[in-house]
Amino acid sequence: MAIKTCCISVDGKRVMSIEQFKRWLRKFDADKDGKISRKELEDAIPGGWFTRWKGKRRIRSADTNGNGFIDESEINNLVEFAQKYLGVKIVQLKNV
Repeated sequence: MAIKTCCISVDGKRVMSIEQFKRWLRKFDADKDGKISRKELEDAIPGGWFTRWKGKRRIRSADTNGNGFIDESEINNLVEFAQKYLGVKIVQLKNV
């Protein structure tokens, strides 16, 4: 599933806020339990075996409590991974 936003940075990465990133992740919550399983997140990772292997390692590190799911409190752990491997740039929106 592609990441869709309206802005693309000069380096070709899609720019999104943390809230947009969370909404995108929730699309992979196949059983709608409010948590992303490792399997659900692995399905979201594009690329070949090396990217998936690195992704699996990152997913394990993001799952800080080791329960096999990425819940709301652990989603922020995936920001660095997404910026490095999923071609996105996550920015903090400023209040205007």
